[in-house]
Amino acid sequence: MSIGELRHITIIGAGLAGALLATLMARAGWRVDVFEKRGDPRVQGYAGGRSINLALTERGRHALRMADADDAVMRQAVMMRGRMVHALDGRLQLQRYGRDDSEVIWSIHRGDLNITLLDLAQKAGATLHFDRRLDSVDFDGSVARFADEQAGGFHDIGFAALIGADGAGSSLRGAMQREENLGERTEFLDHAYKELEIPPSANGGFMMEPNALHIWPRGHYMCIALPNDERTFTVTLFLPNQGDPSFASVRNGREAKALFLRDFADAVPLIPELEQDWDANPTGLLATLYLDRWHLGGQAVLLGDAAHAMVPFHGQGMNCAFEDCVSLARHLEATDDLADAFAAFEAERKPNALAIQEMALENYVEMRDKVDDSGFLLQRELELALQQRHPQRFVPHYTMVSFMRIPYALAQHRSHVQRDLLVRHTAGRASLDGVDWAAVDADVHAQLPVLEEIEG
Repeated sequence: MSIGELRHITIIGAGLAGALLATLMARAGWRVDVFEKRGDPRVQGYAGGRSINLALTERGRHALRMADADDAVMRQAVMMRGRMVHALDGRLQLQRYGRDDSEVIWSIHRGDLNITLLDLAQKAGATLHFDRRLDSVDFDGSVARFADEQAGGFHDIGFAALIGADGAGSSLRGAMQREENLGERTEFLDHAYKELEIPPSANGGFMMEPNALHIWPRGHYMCIALPNDERTFTVTLFLPNQGDPSFASVRNGREAKALFLRDFADAVPLIPELEQDWDANPTGLLATLYLDRWHLGGQAVLLGDAAHAMVPFHGQGMNCAFEDCVSLARHLEATDDLADAFAAFEAERKPNALAIQEMALENYVEMRDKVDDSGFLLQRELELALQQRHPQRFVPHYTMVSFMRIPYALAQHRSHVQRDLLVRHTAGRASLDGVDWAAVDADVHAQLPVLEEIEG
């Protein structure tokens, strides 16, 4: 089907990715319709049902800049310089993400961000339809049926192309799967999570250092806390599903309080509603979604969590989805054939989505088990030294993922090379004293070519 004749897309889902893509395409002159099963959060308040804050990095900020959304979003963001590690004995250690305050990540409220992006999409000319749940798709007739969640009944809408930005439980993916096997498989992590909240202090300030991602690593489990701009922290406890402690052994708020008193004692005074929150809030599942195919010819394509949901341990789910939006918009503008655009988009993004999915799983082990490990800290010390010695060749893993926009797959490959080098040159050492710097430098030059950043 020719883009030149139609230049019309129908986006399923008005969450973060759907709203951003709608803005990008409407600004490029496309007719854009967005259908969302929930009501308009700008009218009835945000009811997303997901974590209320997210980590925004350079990849996501670049996408926001492409939509002229960065300034509006950053007014609501809280800077996080690094991980504030809370040891079992109460000691604190800040492990910076980057070299200075030019290399930080940002905590952003999911609901506020969604509302900002919806306003921008509407201003750009996109038409937003709320309380419209995708019920079924007639791909032969190019008609999508939507259930009216408010008035009842159904609406049949003709489409040129459907874009699924409707999350891990994507209705469009289900409709596509019924049409043609996408090779869908979901791998659940043997851990789950529970969210709690640290309120503001009595004088309205933050109860802890606000410019950090707080982490309580405890081996096979951990607790984290991210700041919100209303001076609260969203606390997330990640536990195994079985064993001790686990969600099988910690069954209610009273037992959760006992676990916190034992393992996260310095957090207990900060969470006055711990028991009530535990009993009231759902236990969240953690899973990775894999698909062999993301599109059906030129009729439908998936992006973001609908195509490649991942565990949250690298803070890249939203950032990856925003990169998807920029990539798809670029491919749609580059060719007059929808099928070609969707195929090119999938070919570009699928290897990178797989790479960040794998890195997110790896980062969970690092966060819960290694950030207070002496061997890991020595490797981190060598990593920083090599970054100073070879700034264009030895670029730390976190820098490549969070502060650059090189493909995730390239970041993953270089990270594996660098990790092997760090392990090899710190093996058997308690410090960097006596390191053979000539041998290390030779290794870096032999294995790591100069890394070029993406321009524009």
